[in-house]
Amino acid sequence: MDIHHVRYFLAVCETLNFTRAAEKCNVTQPALSRAIQQLEEEVGGLLFRRERNLTHVTDLGLLMKPRLQQILDGLTEVKRDARRFLTLEDANVTLGIMCTIGPRRLTGLVAEFGRKFPGVSLKLVEGIAKELATKIEKGEIDVAIMANPDGFSDRIEAHSLYGERFVIAFPEQHRFAAMNGIPMREIHGESYLRRINCEYRDTLSKIADECHADAPLVFASEREDWIQNMVAGGLGICIIPEFSAVIPGIQLRPLIDPEVSRDVSLIWMAGRRHSPAVAALVKLARAHPWPESQFTSVTA
Repeated sequence: MDIHHVRYFLAVCETLNFTRAAEKCNVTQPALSRAIQQLEEEVGGLLFRRERNLTHVTDLGLLMKPRLQQILDGLTEVKRDARRFLTLEDANVTLGIMCTIGPRRLTGLVAEFGRKFPGVSLKLVEGIAKELATKIEKGEIDVAIMANPDGFSDRIEAHSLYGERFVIAFPEQHRFAAMNGIPMREIHGESYLRRINCEYRDTLSKIADECHADAPLVFASEREDWIQNMVAGGLGICIIPEFSAVIPGIQLRPLIDPEVSRDVSLIWMAGRRHSPAVAALVKLARAHPWPESQFTSVTA
């Protein structure tokens, strides 16, 4: 069923005049008459009865009118929604955030995106690196901000956003407070609090072994707040990313000799076309002025 025929039919129902209906639809009267005739052939009966200068809607026409009006209204609504989606007036973006990335690092980007694209709803999904990569491949999230010490598969396209050093977190009055930077060997003998969700956990453990730094494990947790509260309470030290949101009572010094850092990237499924809203977020994230590290050229 041609949607133009539907529109012509409804125009005749409204005007009860083929000539005025043709003018309303910006077509010639013969073209409109042929379209109505084709529609009648398609439904199998007369939709209008023309008597001299009068036009009446038949019973079949009256039956068809609300159904065809519903079709036209539905199409109009679809076109409106598509326009709003394409012009970023009403769209959605799901952004994955690795759980070890501090929120203060991303609030600037989120705020800027909200100001520039107020019609786009931005949903944040937190998770560990492996979970986010899986969600990207399944299409459950559009893009993600994360790091991976082993890099990404060929199915993933990644754009580096910023580098982030790992630092030692320790309680106030600790001996580390007198140092500008802390060599890995210095954590030998310190009570260690492990962040289970740290994607660099195995990498850091390997480096510690190479430096003969044996730090007894006293507690491990998936929750960053638990680990930090225990550090503040004097129960041990931990290694965290530089831009973590840190609670009061904790001091930070950069890990040196060796310096360890991670590359935080924006990732998406390679070859997958972005919606206009996702493309806008990707462009903004890549151009965003990410803050620089506060620790540069630090020595012990």
